Amino acid sequence: MSAAVSSWILHCAKRKPLSHFAFLSCGQHRMLPRWHCSPLWSNWACFSSSSSCPCDSNPGQSCMPRAQHRSSAGEDPDFQLTDLQVSAILRANEQAVRFPESDSRGLGTVLGFESNQLAANTPMEDRRSAATCLQTKGSMFGVFDGHAGYACAQTVSERLLYYAAVALMSPTILEDVESAVASLRPVPPILQWYKHHNDYNYRQSASLYVEHLRVFWQELLANKGSRWEGMDPRNALDCAFRRLDADISLEAQVPLESDLMRSVALQAAFAGSTACVVHVDAEGVHVANAGDCRAVLGAQEEDGSWSTVPLSSDHNALNGAEVARLRAQHPEAEEGTVVEDDRLLGTLMPLRAFGDVRFKWSLELQQSVLDNCRDLESLDIYEYTPPNYLTPPYLEATPELTYHRLRPKDRFLILASDGLWDMLRSEEAVRLVAEHSTGVCLQEAAHAHAHTPAFDSNSATHLIRHAIGTNDYGEVDPERLAAMLSLPEEVARMYRDDITVTVIYFNCNIAKHQDD
Repeated sequence: MSAAVSSWILHCAKRKPLSHFAFLSCGQHRMLPRWHCSPLWSNWACFSSSSSCPCDSNPGQSCMPRAQHRSSAGEDPDFQLTDLQVSAILRANEQAVRFPESDSRGLGTVLGFESNQLAANTPMEDRRSAATCLQTKGSMFGVFDGHAGYACAQTVSERLLYYAAVALMSPTILEDVESAVASLRPVPPILQWYKHHNDYNYRQSASLYVEHLRVFWQELLANKGSRWEGMDPRNALDCAFRRLDADISLEAQVPLESDLMRSVALQAAFAGSTACVVHVDAEGVHVANAGDCRAVLGAQEEDGSWSTVPLSSDHNALNGAEVARLRAQHPEAEEGTVVEDDRLLGTLMPLRAFGDVRFKWSLELQQSVLDNCRDLESLDIYEYTPPNYLTPPYLEATPELTYHRLRPKDRFLILASDGLWDMLRSEEAVRLVAEHSTGVCLQEAAHAHAHTPAFDSNSATHLIRHAIGTNDYGEVDPERLAAMLSLPEEVARMYRDDITVTVIYFNCNIAKHQDD
């Protein structure tokens, strides 16, 4: 590694305490290894109107994520990336979708969205989802930040929006769906998915996912009241989070029809994932959050200035209310160990998450499940117990729910994993998207009317570029940007996390129409 590169890395290290880097190589778990599994595509064809998969023509093809930084094996990294190379790396996973401004159900609330991802882990542990509910009104968007591998984030990204969509449906629609499945007739599509060609699914587990989704809607039908017409978005999201986490736990405990399916189920349960999901309809925005992904809304005031509206709270040790909630659930004798060194039981950074059964199951259940595993080593699942594990469960996927009624001044919502928020404050992110969408620099009053050239047509890419490339003077430094994108795989995670960003643009005419 060249002296200039080493000097630059040391300069970055001085900006963060060494303790910040000490355990980053294992994601958000301290002392736990990364767990991997081979991702397989699935196409929930009977429940979605479309789904893209680059491997459909070759079902045996491996769909491993591509590394977006260089290995140091046998050679020094090349920190002399050209601007074109930098932009190609940044734009590899970008996505832009524009919605019709009106449809058969009235004026569209969402104009469209722009999304992107940049990996630091290999494979990337973040996932994203976006879909329109075809049987009810509204669109849903999700960002999922995995840890201890990507297995849990993968399964949650595929399934959570289905659970929420089913909970939103009326009994009449659910009965039609159940009747179609029972009689082997074509099933009314539930979701219109918007997938990037690099997004992938667990194909071999599709039958299990459909089976448990069906059990869920059957229970909804069995428990319906005389006046029940489907859940509102708040209750639907809450129910979906809780039920999916319970299903992930159950699937790791019961016999499954194939070793591959059992492998996927075990890895999803023993890995973990945070989740932030947004449901947008004509009335407003419902947000369900479990973990440290974040939803932030940008609004333009009458004087042209921009304001930042937080729509979620980070569930980590910096959230005093969250720490107090956790401690209240356990004996007073554990007050000093439930959250230690700013981590759950001194080990896990997010304080709410899917999976992570190490923090939920009894020790007896954990041992029983692991004893029945034929080959733990091949699954990268190691026998490990968090310290001071006395009164489980210590973790849950119950989401914190918020609601925001859309106003004419609301312009966009930024949904992102903590990889972005580690590097940008919410206000900075709103400013950058506002500048990107208007072409007006807002950082300094002297430049309030100066038009700035946009490096990227995609606002999510614009945010990622600034997040990893901005220097101490608030400017994007091409040398820093190239260096951050060229770090070897085993080094990159020490300086940044996986980053996933989705920017959702609102139709301000919707709110005006509501106010009239």
